[in-house]
Amino acid sequence: MIGAIRHVTIRGRVQGVGYRAWVEYQASARNLEGWVRNRRDGSVEAVFSGAEEVVSEMVASCRRGPSSARVDAVQEEAASPDELRLRGAGERFSVLPTV
Repeated sequence: MIGAIRHVTIRGRVQGVGYRAWVEYQASARNLEGWVRNRRDGSVEAVFSGAEEVVSEMVASCRRGPSSARVDAVQEEAASPDELRLRGAGERFSVLPTV
């Protein structure tokens, strides 16, 4: 059972501060599936899949981020199982190349 799948875009000072590595660590610690990547516009984009409560906790954590980041805005929306297919083959959670 998949549970909740959320697509999240984080804006602020979120590149060059270890945000993607932090997301990967936090998501893996919560046993979530999905991926994270930088975007050329300076934002970070992620998809999280797992139990509704755990996904909600992860999104709330993204609103704070690592101590070196400054999060100005987090946009969250429902995502489809197709979006999970972007992650690396055989990986539960992936850090993807910048788009």
